[in-house]
Amino acid sequence: MKFLTAIALALATPAAADDLKTILADHWAWYLSENPVMATALGERRYDSELGDLTLAAMDRSAAKAAAFRARLAALPKASLTPADAVTADILTRLLTQQIDSNAFPARAMLFTNREGFHTGIAGMALNLPFDTAADYNSYLARLALVSTLFTQATETTRAAIQAGYVLPCTVLAGFDQSIRAVAVTPEKSRLYSPFAKRPATIAEGDWTAMQARARTLISGGVNPAYTRFADFIAREYLPRCTKTVGVSALPDGARYYALRIAQETTTAMTADEIHKLGLSEVARIRAEMEAVARKAGFPTREAFIADLRTNPIHYAKTPEELMAAASRQAKIADGWMPRLFGKLPRLPYGLREIPAETAAGTTTAYYVPGSPPSGIAGTYYVNTSKLNERPLYELPALTIHEAVPGHHHQIALTQELDLPPFRQHAAFFTAFVEGWGLYSERLGIEMGMYDTPAKDMGRLSYEMWRACRLVVDTGLHAKGWSKEQAVKFMTDNTALSAANIDAEVNRYISWPAQALAYKVGELKIRELRTEAETTLGPRFNLRAFHDALLENGSIPLDVLEAHMKAWIASQKAAPVG
Repeated sequence: MKFLTAIALALATPAAADDLKTILADHWAWYLSENPVMATALGERRYDSELGDLTLAAMDRSAAKAAAFRARLAALPKASLTPADAVTADILTRLLTQQIDSNAFPARAMLFTNREGFHTGIAGMALNLPFDTAADYNSYLARLALVSTLFTQATETTRAAIQAGYVLPCTVLAGFDQSIRAVAVTPEKSRLYSPFAKRPATIAEGDWTAMQARARTLISGGVNPAYTRFADFIAREYLPRCTKTVGVSALPDGARYYALRIAQETTTAMTADEIHKLGLSEVARIRAEMEAVARKAGFPTREAFIADLRTNPIHYAKTPEELMAAASRQAKIADGWMPRLFGKLPRLPYGLREIPAETAAGTTTAYYVPGSPPSGIAGTYYVNTSKLNERPLYELPALTIHEAVPGHHHQIALTQELDLPPFRQHAAFFTAFVEGWGLYSERLGIEMGMYDTPAKDMGRLSYEMWRACRLVVDTGLHAKGWSKEQAVKFMTDNTALSAANIDAEVNRYISWPAQALAYKVGELKIRELRTEAETTLGPRFNLRAFHDALLENGSIPLDVLEAHMKAWIASQKAAPVG
């Protein structure tokens, strides 16, 4: 391997490297202009007063630009690039191709799922922006002034989706318009007003008072009416046209679109049928492990243990504060393990917040939002404190490991600090890698001693079963004609998840085809690579070094990961002992 790498380096030319560098710089500048809020968060201030463009015309222009960048990459003499540059060129080509291919389907006009979209991004925009100077606040005010225009664009684009037959199924839309309407509250209570709660020392009191007044006016006179109008549009025009079927394959050209989604999310060539069979196999394996844990807990069957877990009040917090305190405790225990699992740790910390009330009832148990080192914004682990009788404490170890550390926060914050081109640090998101790592991290909890009771161990197994069931349920819904009721029954029969979580998750799979497939597919690949490393290296296997190598390229497709780790294993085997 080293000999082949030496040959590749010898063939590499400065001209090819310079050409790639120019393409990367041009692409990143364009990408930031297309994503102005993200640009501000990353320290690029040229687009501070912009929100973006949600029109179909803008999507077509963007896809055309992506095609032009792809053509420039294709013209590079690949043999003249270093191995590292060749990987970068390949990753950018894949991302551009994803955008181009997705733009060819009517689904491009679907701007939201049942749980999130452009409207939730606007509502939480302040959390991802810097607020240090008067310029920061003025640019934020300029963005608030553009919210009404953005919602007008979104309404027209959504009308195009309705005309094309790409509307979310009726079964996932209960309360959806109300979740939008709930954002429109009095300015002082609005999340959009949160930056104006406390005056920074850099702004004079008179200027600050004027800014606060301007913010209140913009929210009450522009933002709130925009949310209300869009909620009315959803109620009057969208909901009456919702689809009665739940699978995307029933939509125009839906089967081909689902196949594209599988390829994009898993970064594999697997078919829906292959994934469905893999899911059934994993469900059977995990089910047997759950039976063993139930017997250890003193229950005659898995079903009896799960029934107790779902109904026994000792497993549930009585207040949001109790749930958040329990999540915090699990997070700090996990923090203490990090130096034993990794040789390299990110500098950026993470915090803990409750999921906003207006979306909590219809969304998932928890999620992670990346921070921004340039803007001094920490990562955030969001926990759902609604429906407390449906948020069991025994799930918290696995949940916290996945969303915080060593899961999403560690992997994403580390990627933000790697010596990689900016697009790979901040914009290359391959779900199979990122979510595969999150699920693999849950299994690390065994080595961390996090599952120290049968209930917590069943919580871990239930979460793994949850991801295995996704392989069956997502493909069942979108490729095999399953109803929502079939999907819910399969999840209920095989996981220990509560009824509310199962309903929310199945709604998620219905409205976001194929995304949920990536978790198990990615995790199984990482576990396969670890097994190969342990078997090949024997006593020379070092877990910290393995994890560092696994994460050192950021988010990458699974085939790129496999090639990288096989080369790493070979180099470790060839290295002198000691």
